[in-house]
Amino acid sequence: MMNQVYIGIDYGERRIGIAKSDPTGLIASPFKTVVVKAINSALDEIAAIIDETGAVGVVVGYPVALADGGSRGELCRKVDRFMERLRERYDGPMYKIDERFSSAEAENVIHGYNKKVGQDKGRVDRIAAAIILQKFLDERPQDNRE
Repeated sequence: MMNQVYIGIDYGERRIGIAKSDPTGLIASPFKTVVVKAINSALDEIAAIIDETGAVGVVVGYPVALADGGSRGELCRKVDRFMERLRERYDGPMYKIDERFSSAEAENVIHGYNKKVGQDKGRVDRIAAAIILQKFLDERPQDNRE
């Protein structure tokens, strides 16, 4: 069976949550939080993760605004710029997926385990990335699977 690893990204200006699928491309798991001190080093770190995992695609959460009928605001422009810069380091397939509720869902997951978000905001980012990636894995067409 060939590798079907996908990387999920929950972009933030301070922290970028990374998730990774299993080799079958069915199950997303929180993987890592990249702390953004300088965007170039953060992009290099993400490119290295993509390389090391042999990812076949990258899924980026896209923050479509709910309040104004799904418009693409400043956050979307920031994600677009991030993706353009990642494209300089990674030339494989990249997918945008609506991530409107992923951070709230991630906090609910954490609270569901009777944990507090507390100081580990990176955990929210990792789980949000896994939620984004899982949504993509669940929604993509299954017919080209082996």
